Parts: sequence; structure tokens; C-alpha cells
Amino acid sequence: AAGKPPTGTVRLSVRQEGSEVRIAVSDDGAGLDDTAIAARARSLGLLAPDAQPDTAQLHELIFRAGFSSMREANAMAGRGVGLDVVRSDTRALGGRIEVESMLGHGSTFTLVLPLTTAVTQVVLLRVGGRVYAVPSNLVDRVVRIKPSEAAGAAQQRVWRDADAELPCYWFGALTGDGGASTETAGRSVPLVLVRSAAQRVALLVDEVLGNQEVVVKNLGPQLSRVPGLAGVSLLPEGSLVLIYNPVALAAVHGTQAARLMDEARAGAASAHAAAPDDFDDLALVPANTVLVVDDSITVRRVTQRFLSRNGYNVMLAKDGLDALEQLQGTLPDVVLTDIEMPRMDGFDLTRNIRADERTRHLPVIMITSRIADKHRNYAEELGVDHYLGKPYSEDELLALIRRYAGVDLAAASA
Repeated sequence: AAGKPPTGTVRLSVRQEGSEVRIAVSDDGAGLDDTAIAARARSLGLLAPDAQPDTAQLHELIFRAGFSSMREANAMAGRGVGLDVVRSDTRALGGRIEVESMLGHGSTFTLVLPLTTAVTQVVLLRVGGRVYAVPSNLVDRVVRIKPSEAAGAAQQRVWRDADAELPCYWFGALTGDGGASTETAGRSVPLVLVRSAAQRVALLVDEVLGNQEVVVKNLGPQLSRVPGLAGVSLLPEGSLVLIYNPVALAAVHGTQAARLMDEARAGAASAHAAAPDDFDDLALVPANTVLVVDDSITVRRVTQRFLSRNGYNVMLAKDGLDALEQLQGTLPDVVLTDIEMPRMDGFDLTRNIRADERTRHLPVIMITSRIADKHRNYAEELGVDHYLGKPYSEDELLALIRRYAGVDLAAASA
């Protein structure tokens, strides 16, 4: 009707200007309707009735979380979630967004990023409830070994790789988190072989979460001299991850790590000797079930391990739609959900849970890096029982789950 071709076009262009990279995304669609934006802003109280904002001020409004000029939301758009995430992530990289639009002709969004941003590949390693990163170029390989082999390597603090004897450490001991894993070993234990220059080290960890490309943040003068700390990054789910050179870490903290490992082994031996031989009198405690909804596989796995160690059954969903499908079969005792997820976000998931007679009673704990009052207030309006901002402590999360599930499984098991 507007005389345009039946197929729309989206163009992506990248170019360097001085010390910046400009990434432009343009379309030949309807463009931004300033009149509709102003009307919506006035209805939400963001603009005074007599205010006369200019184009730049109106275009600033579209980056507000939850703001949309569409009258109805559908599965693709209209919820006002998206542009606020783009801007916050761009700002986190030290960049900015520029907007150009012409009604009836299309829009162009340009991300302007500094060239000084360093991007690298890392391997994510989980130690208990913590995740650390090691530059991929330092990782020789990952092998799976028997629990008995892992125990022997930890006791002798040596791993024999072909003809070489490598210093072997529990990674958590090098970072000061503890002398040994607190998890029950499965059929195999991951062992990570790391190389830096001519030095090599073997690391015992709970889980290897895989490779990921991350943006390395500048440590600043306070942390730049910390031995072994190569950088820090922000994972997609909003949590910080420290990037270590384990070889440098072992060179400085190897003696301290060995002491922590010895103390942990001695403590485990004492606990085993004091354990009762007859468990017939122990009451069986029914395990509560927690549904974890997050699009990050790292968050899902870490949360699952943490909750399982504390006696909970765990269901996992990658987004809101996946969660709703699982709720058709099994009802958990508590739902933990993120906000930003593909297909269906946490807000829409909560809305659907509260609208269904079968699920409306389920406690919902929303866990997110969006800690602004507007997000919190919107969550409360939808019926979220508790809004937990990142970063949070594991003890805090566990206390919330205990409160809403109604059973302290860890204490009961003890």
C-alpha cells in the first residue's frame, strides 16, 4: 500500500572510524512514529501533557524497559523488551547507540564501540558454586579420569602425563575456595591440563562448562597486580567471571593450596571415622522440586549442582515456553526464573503461571541483573513472590527456597 516491495530488507554494515567501530543495522520499514511514541509516553506519565519534546528526546524513550508504542503485544514484539538490553550491554562495553529514522521509510540503529575492547576465547570451569575462566590458548586438553585416580593425584599432588610429572591441584584450593570438592564424584572426574610457556599444571575441577567468547574488562590499578589474575568479564546472564592463568596462580599460591588440600583430606578422614555404621534409624526426607528457568546453560548447570547438593530435585527449562510445557506434566514447589529469555521472558512466564488455576499457587522467585525499581514493581504487579537481584549469595537464595518450599532439606538430612 505504501509502494514498497513485498520483501523487507535489513542491512548490516561495519566500518572503522578512528578509534571506534560503527555497526549499523538499518531497515526499510515503517520507521519510528514520533506521534505514537509521544502519546504512549503521556499515557504512562513519562511526558507531561503540555510537554513538547524534540525528536532526540522521543527516541530516547524507546530504550526504556517495557516501553512500546504498539497497541497489542504478540509472540514477536510489543512487550517493550529488547532495546533496553541492547543499550545497557553497549554501554557496558564503553559504547553508545545512535538512532536515525524517517516515518514511512525506515530506521537505522548504529552501535559505536571502542576498538580497545579485547575479546578472547576462554574455557569456563566450575568449582562448587563458582565459575572461573581460563584463556583457551592455555588449555592443552581435558581428560576424564576415575575418582580413585583423582583422589590419588590430589593426595600426591602429582599427575603423570606420559613421561612427565605435572603438579596437580584442586582448582578451588588455588583460588582459596576450599581444599577439595564437596560434590559426590560420578563415574569420572574432569582433569584440565594447562600450559603457560614451558610450565604445565594439572587442575581438578567439578565441571568443564565449555568454550565461550568473552569481552575482557580492564582490571584497573587495584587488581592489576594480583598474581595469576588475567582479567575479568561479564557473562551473558549478568554474572562476573574472573579469568585466571592457573600456572601463575600455582607458582604463587601452590604451597597454600597444598595445605588446604591436606586439611580437607584430613577432615574427610575424621568425618568418615566418626560416621555411624547403621543408617536404619535415619528418617527419609521427601525432596522438594525446584524449576530453574534460564537461557544460559552455565547458570542452569551451576544452579542445578548447587541445589542438588542441598537435597533438592531440579527441573531445567531454557526459556518461558519450555517451562510452561514442563509444568503441564510436573508441578515443582518453587520456580526460579530469569527475565530476558528468547521466545518467552520471565514476565510473560509469570503472567501465564498466575493465569492458570493449576499453577497460580506456585511461588515464583525472579533472579535478574535488572534491579531498577520499575522492573521490580512490574514483577510485583504480575505476582512474583520475591525479586532477587544479581549478584546474590548462595545462602540468600537457599533461604528463600526454604521459605517458599516449606522444608529445610539440608538441616533435615543432617
